[in-house]
Amino acid sequence: MLENQNLWTRVQVHAPVDPGVPLRGGTWGRDGKPILSYWAGKIGDAQIGPIYLGVTGVFSLIFGFLAFEIIGLNMWRSVGWSPVQFVRQLPWLSLEPPAPRYGLHLPPLNDGGWWLLAGFFLTLSILLWWVRLYQRTRALGMGSHIVWSFASAIWLYLVLGFIRPIMVGSWSEAVPFGIFPHLDWTASFSIRYGNLFYNPFHMLSIVFLYGSALLFAMHAATVLAASRYGGEREIEQVTDRGTAAERMGLFWRWTMGFNATVESIHRWAFWFATLTTLTGGIGILLTGTAVDNWFLWAQKHGVAPSYPVLYEAKAEQAPYLRGQYMGVAPDSFPGMMRDATGQLVPQRLPIPQGAQLSGDVETYNKPVLTSANMRDSLNADGLFVMSAVYYETGMDALRGESTAELANLAALMTTYRTLKVEVQGHTDNAGDPTTNLSLSQNRAERVRDMLTTKYGIAADRIRARGFGQTKPTASNDTPEGRRLNRRVEIASDGKVVLPAGTTP
Repeated sequence: MLENQNLWTRVQVHAPVDPGVPLRGGTWGRDGKPILSYWAGKIGDAQIGPIYLGVTGVFSLIFGFLAFEIIGLNMWRSVGWSPVQFVRQLPWLSLEPPAPRYGLHLPPLNDGGWWLLAGFFLTLSILLWWVRLYQRTRALGMGSHIVWSFASAIWLYLVLGFIRPIMVGSWSEAVPFGIFPHLDWTASFSIRYGNLFYNPFHMLSIVFLYGSALLFAMHAATVLAASRYGGEREIEQVTDRGTAAERMGLFWRWTMGFNATVESIHRWAFWFATLTTLTGGIGILLTGTAVDNWFLWAQKHGVAPSYPVLYEAKAEQAPYLRGQYMGVAPDSFPGMMRDATGQLVPQRLPIPQGAQLSGDVETYNKPVLTSANMRDSLNADGLFVMSAVYYETGMDALRGESTAELANLAALMTTYRTLKVEVQGHTDNAGDPTTNLSLSQNRAERVRDMLTTKYGIAADRIRARGFGQTKPTASNDTPEGRRLNRRVEIASDGKVVLPAGTTP
């Protein structure tokens, strides 16, 4: 029987190059002289070129080049213009978005302005390339499947760097440019909002991602398995099924009871791949805007189980149960550290937010802010620091001594029914930054949960947000400075005023 050659043993026939179908009059011409490449023929078609750029293609490349130049030069500047260090540290280098204090305003170039400029040019480049794809599919009389698949990927890109930051009011919520910094952002983002694995749209995105890989592997393996019968020549197999298409269909029908057609397998793969980024973008967009903690959301809706506390930790056990990994392996055991002699000893933990020291004993007796104090501070500064809110050491559980001040805050919000606040958690720089970010978020959420569950304040009036160690108010080099940095702040968008026709 005559058999076709496979990918590695087939004979490459060098024939006159194919310029492609004729172009319509008045359009930009194809650029470049076609060449034949032996190695390109090993993995695909041996002909390289010509290429059609067009006006949108040229401008897309220009804007893309500007974006990569801005990103690359800023990364190079961050290592003192050292070529060696640039190459060596490239996976860890980044161009960061503006700090939270700038909100949606334009910051100085070196404080996030370059990030905005690079993002602007990169977005223009991507959108122009999409227009180019659309124009080419129309000119060639093709369907728009490629265009809308690419649009789905652009949707996820815009959600991460443009749409969601605008919805939450800060460019700082966007993703940095960089390899490992991008991965770090993803991990911190998931931790901060209660683990994205409980986000239903993230679940769908993972299903479609794995499904795409499975469909691609099944289809590719099936075609390759029948390549000796011409299985890769799909157009011929559609019009004249022949031996290869029959065998491919029979294989799956005999092994699974059902088989896709040569056309339908591509339709499955198209939808699975397109829905991966579409659902992923929806999941990211809802995070921090509609849902602050996906784990709590999952527990509320029966997706994740609730785990009751069986054994309360005692105060003297806290240094051994902190759960934060400090130092460098192999010294990274919870609650342990190396002393000056190199011996492993129990770690001395930071003082909890709000605690006062009396010798080696911690006391929780700071003055309690009244509702009037809180109102005046919000009207004057837009925020205040909670004075008497205390947590268990290294944990997010509120101590009983916090009740008095939280009751005053609840009374303030009950009196001023239009007041909306943001509970902001902060830590010092002791420990892992990712862990601190998660701890600060959880502590802010405990305050919000107390106000909503115990005092009946509407959940849509309170937003919880953790900043970790990113916004210190004092130096972390001294115990006193670290105590000041471990805090909970309450911020409001406007003045605290009574509704019309009411009295306090």
